[in-house]
Parts: sequence; structure tokens; C-alpha cells
Amino acid sequence: MLDDQTDALSRRDFTALTVGAAGAVVVATGAQAAEVVESDVTIKTADGSCDAALFHPAGKGAWPAVLIWPDALGLRPEFRAMGKRLAAEGYVVLVPNPFYRSRPAPVFTGPFDFANADDRAKLALIRAPLTPDAVTRDAVAFVAFLDAQKVTNRKAKAGVQGYCMGGPMTMQTAAALPARIGAGGSFHGGGLVTAAPDSPHLLVPKIKARFYFGVAMNDDQRQPDAKDQLKAAFAAANVPAKIEVYDGALHGWCVPGSAVYNPASAERAWGELLALYKAGLV
Repeated sequence: MLDDQTDALSRRDFTALTVGAAGAVVVATGAQAAEVVESDVTIKTADGSCDAALFHPAGKGAWPAVLIWPDALGLRPEFRAMGKRLAAEGYVVLVPNPFYRSRPAPVFTGPFDFANADDRAKLALIRAPLTPDAVTRDAVAFVAFLDAQKVTNRKAKAGVQGYCMGGPMTMQTAAALPARIGAGGSFHGGGLVTAAPDSPHLLVPKIKARFYFGVAMNDDQRQPDAKDQLKAAFAAANVPAKIEVYDGALHGWCVPGSAVYNPASAERAWGELLALYKAGLV
């Protein structure tokens, strides 16, 4: 998966994702923050112990579960803010450190430049253990952890969303847990359609969850047939999927702190995500 996803993202896109230790963060409003409980948790997996952040609404109740797969820079303040914001909408949200096999989050504490070969080599090293099989094992453990929480409504379907490298992971999660995952969202996902025998789009026959794909304009320009292959795969499986190319939005546009963060398009994508969960997490 590492090679496929790396090939799927050009150096231009890598540069667009470059952030510093003091990158911008979209923070939940005061009202939202007051309504959300945030905890640092450790999840036992088949391969070790994963550090993660858990968010849920304050007060008594039970809410649908959502797993967020971060992008290539992993669990950091931007994704904690995203988890808190989603929890304020009425969800139990888990944001794991996908690189726990290599090091705890944050995996990078200083400036990181995707255009720099040395920095890319560091990332490749910590990503190496994150094979498709490893993602599947982790997904099962993470959803089981969510389902073990008293605040989780296990009668409702669970959701999963991912960004950049997390896009394919949403599909791997939905394929691994077809009876549990009711909705999945991929935003500027890399390597969704490849020539490899383990390409994520080949998992669609195993997926029962409705999906939303927000595609970056430059990703579509580089691989214009990917969206058509995704559409065909979901249509053949008779599974609802909405696939949209975001004109003017470049790879990485949803995540604050990236050089190409596009607030207007990010809010549009957030609205699509909430509509997806409202329809699918029932």
C-alpha cells in the first residue's frame, strides 16, 4: 500500500501538504467545546498498543460511532479539532495514531516538507508497517473499542472517514466490517484506484456502506478515470455512492495547516459528511 499511495501523490501534492509545528488549527467554538468530552486513550490491537483521541458529547446518552483515519502526518491538533467538532454534532469519535507501530503521536514535532527527500524517507519508514492487512486488523480493533464505550449507540451503524492516505482506509474498514459500517467518506483520498491486486476499489463488492468521495481537482486531472471506475464498482454492487470533483480545491484542501487549505470547499465537504452520516448511521 505504501508504494501505491506514494505513487498516487505527486511531489506537487506532497508540497501542498507541508506544515510546520505551529500550523493553523480550526478549533471548535466555545459552545461546541463545552459540549464535548475529550480523552486520550490506548487501544490494544493485534500488533501492540495504539494511542488515540476519543471524543463524545457531554451528558447522558448514546450516540453513533465514527472512526477518523488521519492523513499522512497522523494524529495531531488539526485532527483533534476535527474529532471534537464532529462529536459536537452527536457522535462518539475516535481518531487513532495510525503509526503507533513506529512511534506515538505526534509522529513529527517540527516542520515537515514533503518536497524534501529526507523528510519523505522518514515518513516512508514509519508507514512501512501500515500494510492493507494491518489496516484491516486495526479497523476491527478500533471499531470494537468504540463499541465497548457506554456512550456508543451500538444499535446505530458506525461511520468512517479518511483524508489523503486515510481515504483508502475508509474502504478497507467498510469492507472488513460490512455489517457494522453504515457510511464512509473519503476526502482527497490517494490510491483509491490502482493497478495492484489489492486496489481499494476492488473491495467494493464487500462493502455495504453508502459512500461519499470528495476528489481534489488535481487528483482528478492526473487520474481522470478513477472516479468512473469507482462509480462503476459501486453501481455494480448496488451500493449508494456520491463522487464529486471539487473544482479549485487541491489535494489536501480539507485539512487546516496545509498550504492548500480551502475553507469554503472544506466547509462544503463537511456538510456532505454530515448529510452522509445523517442518512447512513441509523
